[in-house]
Parts: sequence; structure tokens; C-alpha cells
Amino acid sequence: MNLEFWLVIAGLIVLALLVLLPPLFKKTPLRYADGEQRNTAIARQQLAELKLQLQNGALSQEQYDAQYRELQLTLLDDLEDDAPAAPSAKTGRWIVPVVAVTVPLLSLFLYGLLGEPQALVKAELAANNQKVADNVKSMVDKLIERLKQHPDDLEGWMMLGRSYVYVQQYQDAANVFAKLNQLKPNDPAVMLHYADALSMARNGQMSGEPAVLVEQALKLVPDDHTALWLAGMAKAEMGDFAQAIAYWKKLSGLLPAGDENQQQLQKMMQMAEAEQQKPQAPASSAAAVDINVKVELDAALKAKVQAQYTVFIYAQALSGPKMPLAIIRKQVSDLPASVVLNDSMAMQPQTHLADFKQLRIVARISKTGNAMPQAGDLIGTAQLDSLSGTPSVSIAINQEVQ
Repeated sequence: MNLEFWLVIAGLIVLALLVLLPPLFKKTPLRYADGEQRNTAIARQQLAELKLQLQNGALSQEQYDAQYRELQLTLLDDLEDDAPAAPSAKTGRWIVPVVAVTVPLLSLFLYGLLGEPQALVKAELAANNQKVADNVKSMVDKLIERLKQHPDDLEGWMMLGRSYVYVQQYQDAANVFAKLNQLKPNDPAVMLHYADALSMARNGQMSGEPAVLVEQALKLVPDDHTALWLAGMAKAEMGDFAQAIAYWKKLSGLLPAGDENQQQLQKMMQMAEAEQQKPQAPASSAAAVDINVKVELDAALKAKVQAQYTVFIYAQALSGPKMPLAIIRKQVSDLPASVVLNDSMAMQPQTHLADFKQLRIVARISKTGNAMPQAGDLIGTAQLDSLSGTPSVSIAINQEVQ
């Protein structure tokens, strides 16, 4: 809490004491006003009765005068009894220091118990974060406009992708890095950024395309810290804990002893070692399947695509989960293409192509590189009703997604 906060608290406490303490210093005695009024009212009533008896002849003038004097003396005695005693100079003064000490201490105690001591800090932090977010958004908007004018600005695309990651728009970041990967192929830094953003867009899942990108980058830069970290994550997700530990041990040896990531690496290796000790789930009884897929683009749609557009080729269960079971990525410039889909390209390691009786094989051209189908994408499909032998399909991309 900053100085301004404590100054405000001190001011409020002083204000409270200024309200509470002055009345305690006053020496004004307490008068019994109610007793005086009651005695006076009784005396008036008795006087009225005496006058009425005098008028009716029940009392003589001498009797009336005698009782009137007696009534006056009685009222005077009652009023003298009700007169306040002179107050002592020390009466009630003991409460002043008690209040002066108790009020501040009790206020601070209740605030610490019921209040939010870090409220101002949190509010200031939230305001700063909002300001940074607004600045980033403004920068992103300017970058997008600049890239429309200069689409070959590689540094601009990299900055845009990192900005999207900063504001946690991971799918947008993945789309940007996908385009950058097309403009600057085989660049390890681009591939690792792309893999990381794509994984975050999939709720942290590294299997499938992110793992493939990391593996490719690791071949180019085998000692890269980010590549080793992500490669270990990908292998651990696949259940290959031994290889994950090997990657992380290598990374640990490359980092300085006091590096802040060392502690996290040790925890991750311990968890991987613990997973190794657990009984392994029985392997799928279904035999591995290789699906040969031939993809070509209908001549009538060639005018609608460009060579760098992304081509997704994937297998999907005809009835069951809609997430691709295995996926591979190409470009329009690779068409016509012949590829093989198998479990090594699985989005989830525990899922196998052979576990499903019927599959839908899809080839889709995306202008943005987005993994989710969008209006304007071009698509072609084929259906596999049997996975026996060596299944193969041919797909013509001949439709436009509406």
C-alpha cells in the first residue's frame, strides 16, 4: 500500500476522533428535566383544585391561603432536590484516552479482517494492464494496416503474431505464424512460434501438427532451448516419457545452474519418471493402418487459389468425434499430392485410425491457414467403409465452403 493510502486512513481516523472526543471534554451537568416538568404539572393541578374548592365554598379564604402557601413550599423543596450537583473535573475523563486509542486500533483491525488491503494495488495494476492492452490493440491495428500495404514484411508478421500471443488470441497468432511459415519456410524460430501458438489454441495439446513442427525445428537447431522444452512436452503427451526426460535433461545441462527454469524442469522430469513407473495401458488390439490419399484440385477452381494457400488433409470418424484423427499439412503448390495418413499424425496419441470402422477423408484449402473450416475454403471429401488391407482414396477438391 502506498503513502497516499495511509494518509487517507489517518485523515479518516482523525476526523472520527474530532467527532467523538469533544463532547467528552464538556463539563455541562445533566439536568433532570423530566422530574421538574412532572412536579410543576402536579402543583398546577393541585392549585386548580384549591381554586375550585374556594369558589364552591368548600374552603374558606383562610384555609385556601394556608394550603396555597403549603403547596408553594412543597414545590420549592422538590425543585431544590432536582437541582444538579456540581460536576467533578475528572468525571468521565478516563474514557477519552480509551476512545483515542481504541478507535484507531479497532478500525485498522476490522479493515485488516474484512477489507482488502491490496485493493489499491490491484486497481492500479488492473488500470496499467488495461492501458498496456489498449496500446497493444492500437499497435495491432496499425500493424494490420501496414501489412496490407507491405505483405512481405517478415518482421511485421512476426511482431503481429507475438502481439496476438500477448493478448492471448492464440488462434489468430497461429494463423499469422502459419502465413509467416509460408513466407519464410524452414525457419526454426518461426516453426517454434507457430507450434507454440497452435498448441495454445488447442488448449495446450502438442500432438499432431505442433509436434511435427517442433521435431522439424529441433533437427535444424538441436540445442535450441525452446525446441527442447516443447519437444519434451510433445513426447510426454504422447506417453514417451523416456524421450521427454532425455530432452529436458539436455536442456537442463544447457541452462545456467541458477536459471529460474531449472526448478520447473526438475519437477517435470520427476513427474515424467513417476508416470514411467505406472502400469502401462494395454495397447490397442487393432493393427496400425496406413491410408494412401491422392489429392488434386479441380481445374475450375484453380483461379480461386494461390500457390501459398494451405492444404489440410485429414481423416475424420464418420460417426464419433469430429476432431481430425490424423492430419497433414501441405500447400497448393504441392498439388496434386500423394500422402499417407497414419497414427503418427494423430491429434491425440490414445486415438487410433483402426479403432473406427468408417472414415471420412477430407482435403481442404484454407486461404488463412486456419485449422477450422471457414466460408470461402475449398474442400473435397471421400469415404472409407473398410480399413482392411491397404486402403486408398482419391479426392478432388471441387466445392467451396459456404
